[in-house]
Amino acid sequence: MSYPQFSLKAADKQRLVKDRLIRFTVSAGGVSVLGALILIFVYLIWVAFPLFFGAEIKTSSIHPSVSASGQSPLQLTVDEYGQHVFMLDHLGKMTFWSTQKTAQSPLWQQQIDFVPKQSAVVGHWFAALGADKQLVIGRPQFTYRLRGGEKVFIPNFEQLKLPSSLRADIPEHVRRLTFAVSAQAVTIAFAAQNDTLTVLSWSRHSAQVNAFHFPEPIAADALLLSPDGQMLYVREGGHLVIATRNGQTYQVREVVDLTRGDTHRTIVQMVLLPGGDSLLVRDQQGVVTQWFDVIRDQKRQFTPIRAFNTGEQTSFIVTDAYHQGFFSFHHTGQVRNYQATNHKLVLAQKMFEQSPERVALSENEKYLVAYRQGQLNLAHVDLGYPEISFSALWQKLWYENYPQPDYVWQSTSASDSFEPKFSLVPIVFGTIKAALYAMIFAVPMAILAAIYTAYFMSARMRRKVKPTIELMEALPTVIIGFLAGLWLAPILEQHLVAAVVMIILLPLSTIVFGLIWHFSPDRWRRTVQRGWHAAILVPVLAGVMALMLPVGFNLETWLFDGDIRVFLAQYGIDFNQRNALVVGIAMGFAVIPTIFTIAEDAIFSVPKHLSDGSLALGATPWQTLTHVVLLTASPGIFSAIMMGLGRAVGETMIVLMATGNTPIMDWNIFEGMRTLAATIAVELPEAEVGSSQYRLLFLGALLLFIFTFLVNALAEWIRLRLREKYRAL
Repeated sequence: MSYPQFSLKAADKQRLVKDRLIRFTVSAGGVSVLGALILIFVYLIWVAFPLFFGAEIKTSSIHPSVSASGQSPLQLTVDEYGQHVFMLDHLGKMTFWSTQKTAQSPLWQQQIDFVPKQSAVVGHWFAALGADKQLVIGRPQFTYRLRGGEKVFIPNFEQLKLPSSLRADIPEHVRRLTFAVSAQAVTIAFAAQNDTLTVLSWSRHSAQVNAFHFPEPIAADALLLSPDGQMLYVREGGHLVIATRNGQTYQVREVVDLTRGDTHRTIVQMVLLPGGDSLLVRDQQGVVTQWFDVIRDQKRQFTPIRAFNTGEQTSFIVTDAYHQGFFSFHHTGQVRNYQATNHKLVLAQKMFEQSPERVALSENEKYLVAYRQGQLNLAHVDLGYPEISFSALWQKLWYENYPQPDYVWQSTSASDSFEPKFSLVPIVFGTIKAALYAMIFAVPMAILAAIYTAYFMSARMRRKVKPTIELMEALPTVIIGFLAGLWLAPILEQHLVAAVVMIILLPLSTIVFGLIWHFSPDRWRRTVQRGWHAAILVPVLAGVMALMLPVGFNLETWLFDGDIRVFLAQYGIDFNQRNALVVGIAMGFAVIPTIFTIAEDAIFSVPKHLSDGSLALGATPWQTLTHVVLLTASPGIFSAIMMGLGRAVGETMIVLMATGNTPIMDWNIFEGMRTLAATIAVELPEAEVGSSQYRLLFLGALLLFIFTFLVNALAEWIRLRLREKYRAL
């Protein structure tokens, strides 16, 4: 008996090759998509993660024998490249030193005309006063120029030209002084040994000196002027006298007890944080307290905000160059850095054998130079991102000039003394608020429309309605946002009462019309084919809307005295033209196609024999819908809602154009908001690469990515559970 032999024909081989090729292509595409998602996730982490790196200080060079006398210099300054240091010694000798070589002679040296008896340092500026009232106010200049393709350092000294009459106004026997130099004016305060306090000021473009003498004697232990010269702080023992400028005079605004009633506290140092709005006060026990003005009862009050326990070994503190923080130097040689606003210990590192005598920071805060016993230590400083911490991102903080702690997002400002505020809470809140109102508007309409289209509508009408709604998803969101911001928002503002009434009246009109149609004569109902009832409902709803627009003005006049916005304001409800109502309608319009399409497919895909069997057993169409069809389609309906939520959370252009983009936390539907996606779109093009703001925006993108991933994962898990539960149907 012979058996047929199997032969693989050429067509079968080609089919096998095509099958394997297609399988490989599909698998490679799926893996590529998964790999792209992983790469996006990794890249977002890579950019955002440095926000949480630690800070460090590294000694870069040591320079012995820079001072023959060994006495602490009056002024110490380092340039922003860490290459040159300026020193002013107690004899009035000014010297530039290079940090590129260990043993050397000074690069530049000059003597002022007198020996300073009193001096003060503010930033890079210094003021020196001689025994015969000679006064010098100046600063070093670190100038670099290119010569022959090489960068050449040119040391220089800028000295202010003082009015000729100034010397006569300086009091006798000055024991303390402070000053402030701005672009327009110079202010200098003198405390004399007879407890008199004198403030001299003059314009940098005028020679006229304005002198003010405090009428009451003040035994000043320390003096500080704000950078603009408008505030004078005078410490007298444990009390602080705060004087504000009024024209050419100063008036004592208040006297504050810095010890707060603790007689055992001794105040030893006070310094101003960058910007001059906050005062740091250190006591003998090493507790540093931050004070600034708080408006209470419509009056400014100097208030203690927070305290830092730096320890009894603290020798002195130095404020950061532009961060709202300070360094503390300890007798043991340890260096600490604190961020004042978020109460963060940024750095704690032992750097010296003993505490230095004087310390200075470069203007870019990258270099620190310390002097001790004739030796300079230059260190490279990397504070990372001290303004970023868990409390700064997610907790209430008390910022300068704020009446109380609050969540604030304000990344930029025109003010030089501005402190960035990076709380993510307002923009996360805005994201949730925008998505919530959009879902409130979209979910009922989309799900009910999907139920009617899939279960009740005629097949002929469904073939027209379903593609039309699906085409809505192709509309660019920038067009929807444009129309919402420039067309819909003014209409809602003008017809606010009518719009609110329509939200209630349109569903009621649908129910009332349905009841009327249900109880109408059979001959009327037979005129409309089954599944075409929605066609006659459309003109009814349009008529209700057309009727309500003019009636809304009458209702506003009758109920709200002609202006509902004034009425709302009386109850503390603000109204902005671009608000959450506009966003809810516009973004809901964009989300409806997504929810409708997926939900309608899920309902329409329910096997017909299930509904036919239910009807055959005597169930009504509504009973069949609620107990069979919707339960079977529930996994798909839930997935549709989750997909719509993901779309609403990640929406950018609509919320960018249809809201005021104000990062406020208010559930008021008539107020705007700011979302994570809109913040990224607005601020990322302007953010400096590598800055706190830049990396924080990537952190926001990472949060959106994670949220979307979790929503989709949760939706899939619940969908599988629902499908497992109702698969027996």
